[in-house]
Amino acid sequence: MGALGSDTGGSIRIPSSLCGVVGLKPTYGRISLRGVIPLSWNLDHAGPMTRWVRDSAILLAAVAGYDPDDPAAQNVSVEDYLNNLDGGIKDWRIAVASDAFFTKCEAQVSAAVQAAAQIFRDLGADVESVEFPEGYVAASANGSIVTSDAAAFHQERLQSHPEGFGADVLQRLQDGAKRTSGEYILARREQSRLRRLYERFFEQNDVLLTPTTPVAAPWIEGPDAIEQARLLTRFTAPFNLTGLPALSLPCGFTKDGLPIGLQLIARPWAEAALLRAGQAYEQATGWHLRWPDLD
Repeated sequence: MGALGSDTGGSIRIPSSLCGVVGLKPTYGRISLRGVIPLSWNLDHAGPMTRWVRDSAILLAAVAGYDPDDPAAQNVSVEDYLNNLDGGIKDWRIAVASDAFFTKCEAQVSAAVQAAAQIFRDLGADVESVEFPEGYVAASANGSIVTSDAAAFHQERLQSHPEGFGADVLQRLQDGAKRTSGEYILARREQSRLRRLYERFFEQNDVLLTPTTPVAAPWIEGPDAIEQARLLTRFTAPFNLTGLPALSLPCGFTKDGLPIGLQLIARPWAEAALLRAGQAYEQATGWHLRWPDLD
């Protein structure tokens, strides 16, 4: 039916997008991280990966809730994610990120997202293109915090057994270890500032639409792994930094038959609304019923 994943820069949503399934990163603190090996104490999320939106709602309901033994957990009531899941999105305010940062992607990905926006219009939503603020700043700050936190967690292993890490991972951890305390503090300050800025954005909008990834699944033997990671996390990392709930679901295929993912983002603790919007789109399209040709 599904699986659980962890997401620090996009590791639930990105594989879901590239494989044509549904992946949900809930609000930071919605699902307990107790027992999860950390990558970043400040950015890690856990969440479901499923074939369909309804299954994500079922799985989220099974694992969401307050855990007093997890320092990151928040004591916020859990909604009934299946109640009114099929309620539709008539008159909802849907924003489509149309600024230079979120539109820097392959033409086929951009076209699929624009087609998805039209589906939301057809479903009765008020859909508008917006200049979503400071995506690059958010993604950059997320990258700085991830590598610094990871280097701190793996400090002893980095010193005693550096050969135990893959070359690309080792380089990223070493880069994080070199970051100064001042640089780290500034990144955390940006996190606080952008969290408030994005929360204010969702006072005026119900859902934001972006591509999940700028490209479809790349070749395993392709560009430099570190650069590829930066590319794939471009649109997902800002919402790890700010802790907002984000859902990826299929919205098309490239001419080569590779899945394309649509990312939906909402205000903090609005997982029920996010799933409802995803359900409305999924049921209005047939992408969730199509699978990549692996032959």
